[in-house]
Amino acid sequence: MLNARLGTRPASPPRPITGSPSTRPRSPSGAYAPPALPNSFNVHNNNQGVLVSNYTTTQAGAPIASDEFSLTNGPDGITALHDRFLVEKLASFNRERVPERNPHAKGGGAFGEFTVTEDVSKYTKAAVFQPGATSETLLRFSSVAGEQGSPDTWRDVRGFALRFYTTEGNYDVVGNNTPVFFLRDGMKFPDFIHSQKRMGATGLRNADAQWDFWTLSPESAHQVTYLMGDRGISKSWRHLNGYGSHTYQWINAEGERFWVQYHFKSRLGVELMEAAEAERIAGADADYYRRDLFEAIANGDYPTWDVSVQVMPYEDAKTYRFNPFDMTKTWSHQDYPLIPVGHFTLNRNPRNFFAEIEQAAFSPSNLVPGIDISPDKMLMARVFAYPDAQRNRIGANYNQLPVNQPHASEARNYQHEGQMQYQFNAETVPVYVPNSFGTPVADPAVAGEGGWESDGELIRAAQTLHSEDDDFGQAGTLYREVFTDESKARFHETLIGQYSALTIDVIKARFIWYWTSVDSTLGATIAAAVGHGDQTANEAAEPVGTAV
Repeated sequence: MLNARLGTRPASPPRPITGSPSTRPRSPSGAYAPPALPNSFNVHNNNQGVLVSNYTTTQAGAPIASDEFSLTNGPDGITALHDRFLVEKLASFNRERVPERNPHAKGGGAFGEFTVTEDVSKYTKAAVFQPGATSETLLRFSSVAGEQGSPDTWRDVRGFALRFYTTEGNYDVVGNNTPVFFLRDGMKFPDFIHSQKRMGATGLRNADAQWDFWTLSPESAHQVTYLMGDRGISKSWRHLNGYGSHTYQWINAEGERFWVQYHFKSRLGVELMEAAEAERIAGADADYYRRDLFEAIANGDYPTWDVSVQVMPYEDAKTYRFNPFDMTKTWSHQDYPLIPVGHFTLNRNPRNFFAEIEQAAFSPSNLVPGIDISPDKMLMARVFAYPDAQRNRIGANYNQLPVNQPHASEARNYQHEGQMQYQFNAETVPVYVPNSFGTPVADPAVAGEGGWESDGELIRAAQTLHSEDDDFGQAGTLYREVFTDESKARFHETLIGQYSALTIDVIKARFIWYWTSVDSTLGATIAAAVGHGDQTANEAAEPVGTAV
């Protein structure tokens, strides 16, 4: 025990640092010897390069006495609270994880290079899309509803978040593997995600909640048709297409404006995974997609996507048969054919998954000159929600992390301090603007280059309906004209399985109404297969006040 007088303790024999005789390694001669390090072993620090020695240190750089043993009062006594090495190690461990994304928690990604092979300069002045331009890229794939540890092969929409590190700043296209989405107004987004994730009472995902929300939100039909079809389970991330999903605005050097939608087509093609195989893999390898992408790139099998856009003249938006800013709709390729732009190839795995993928912070608000947003209500909501989510998840200065910094340009502004701030100007540089010292100022040339005309009072209302706008028409076209007979058969089987998971009669009735509204033959097929029978008008009536 410690002596009563401070600073003294009873004499004790020297204690080994590297282990007890039973655990320390022996040399060939029988004497105890420390383990030999591999000849190629080096400890690296991102900021300092190779360390001077192979001794471990505290975060402050001081040597650590032991990596194995806590400081105790004798070999079997209490642990000392002032063991600063133990306290720092455990405190660091407790804070290793940041909150997972909500949604799109489970994912993976890689870096690559984008090359412009065609001339689209008549549509946009953005440097990233000028002929011959190349840019470093980062692509993160993800699922929507699952948590960090959820299986990659669960049926779900796949996130497709693409960053271009351009000479004019970072440009993010935060899309999915489908050209549409479940909603057209960001007001409903939190409710949608709540319905797809685990219930508060049980901690379980709930089919009744999912279908209750979908069938009470008929605008979801187009996306749900994609989800329950073959694109709901891809063979791998390498075998799926990506889409910007939203409508964006391009502005050329003359100030002309155009509406655009992005398409990223995998050169490997879109391939499905059968539901039974997906279920088997989910139990055997939850990280199947992540592993497939990493190993393909490590083996030099670099996946490539061709980049194309649909371009709509600015004035066409007013009279097009569908509202072009409705995220639940697509533009006909006959009306606005694909225009090739270039391609990107993923050729580098992350050096550290946490630093370069988990901390990657994508946002539709990351725009560059020559590109702007549109009146898409979901897009306008995401412009706020995404950077706000990153500030909550990673911290106020998340843009200072290397993966989020501009790589081909420089960030210059007067935003400063806050949690984890480690970039700062020289003491002679003002922290305000305007000032008298010639520091950076805003560029009036980029003011007002985007935007659109709008008039009227502030109201809460649905988007303006165009001549062919409805919630089920494009979903029905997808089912009848795009699905093959084989994919229809798989689609029917999936819907039958979804129906069998429902427990509430009114939701079952609405399920049949929902798919009958997509296609009458489809609805009858599913009803007959599940033995649903004829419903009364009250049981299967269209939900009031939800359809357009």
